[in-house]
Amino acid sequence: MSKKAFGTTSKGVEASLYEISNGSGVRVLLTDYGAAVVSIFVKDRDGNERDVILGYDDVKSYEKEDCYFGATVGRYANRISDAKINIDGVEYKLEANDNENSLHSGSNGFSRRFWTVKEQKADEITFEIEDADLEQGFPGNAVVDVTFKVTGENALAIIYNAKADKTTTFNMTNHSYFNLNGHASGSVYTHTLQINAEHYTPVKDSKAIPTGEIAPVEGTPFDFTEAKPIGRDIEANNTQLHYGSGYDHNFAIDKTAPGVEKVATAYSPESGIQMDVYTDCVGIQLYTANFIVGQEGKGGVKYNNRDAFCLETQFYPNSINETNFSTPVTKAGDTYHTETDYKFSVR
Repeated sequence: MSKKAFGTTSKGVEASLYEISNGSGVRVLLTDYGAAVVSIFVKDRDGNERDVILGYDDVKSYEKEDCYFGATVGRYANRISDAKINIDGVEYKLEANDNENSLHSGSNGFSRRFWTVKEQKADEITFEIEDADLEQGFPGNAVVDVTFKVTGENALAIIYNAKADKTTTFNMTNHSYFNLNGHASGSVYTHTLQINAEHYTPVKDSKAIPTGEIAPVEGTPFDFTEAKPIGRDIEANNTQLHYGSGYDHNFAIDKTAPGVEKVATAYSPESGIQMDVYTDCVGIQLYTANFIVGQEGKGGVKYNNRDAFCLETQFYPNSINETNFSTPVTKAGDTYHTETDYKFSVR
């Protein structure tokens, strides 16, 4: 474990950058601002180290920009329709920061605040944050922990635990943007992707609120049941792709049992790096960086559309308001717990 300065925010608050590693192939840099993953270094088929996620060089860029690079997102990731929820018969109003809807919990979400380092070791770090009742609009005083651990199997394990003193909703995710050729490598069209999902949740329009339907992917550009290049169908004449300007949709994972299991595999033929995604979540959002235009990233690199992809594990978007989806409600005093692992290998 190492720690160094990572700049100061516009309010003069100093941020830190932490490194964790398994000492045998994977090392990860994280900041306490937004509990964000800044870099993931893995070795390609030739043994060369590549940083496989997009990010910035200092905290001011994370504070200023709204791409959520590497961020820990909560209390509620993704979108909530009309920026309101109803729990136990009580309506709670949230911040409408995405048209009339709430996205990633608004301007005071966990991705926009500092976390406290609760515990740290050479290969793992745990961040903690407290959220007062109604601080983001959600009920209950909450305490949330997220642990990042680099395992001996070359995986970055992300483990979330949360509890509140009122019945509430938690739906945490990590918003890393992956490019398995390296963060400065441009388009990910040639990356192949396979997702264990025979269904997805179509959206109503470009505001990206699901219709409530759980629709089959067969015969559509959303069929990733067999590995295919990300770019193969992304420009297809398809209404859902037009709504998202590419892929920005939730897939309904075909769960085989409770607990963590492999749900997706991404691979770069150029670098030979493969990433397997393991999770206990019911959904996974594929986002192909459709709105990243001229972002100045690490080392002055300019990031643009389709230069990365996200695989955000989650409850389905707007599931708090959609009776057809699995409920993200956590009862008062109960523990919300979920885990997602990004495991790297070469072939």
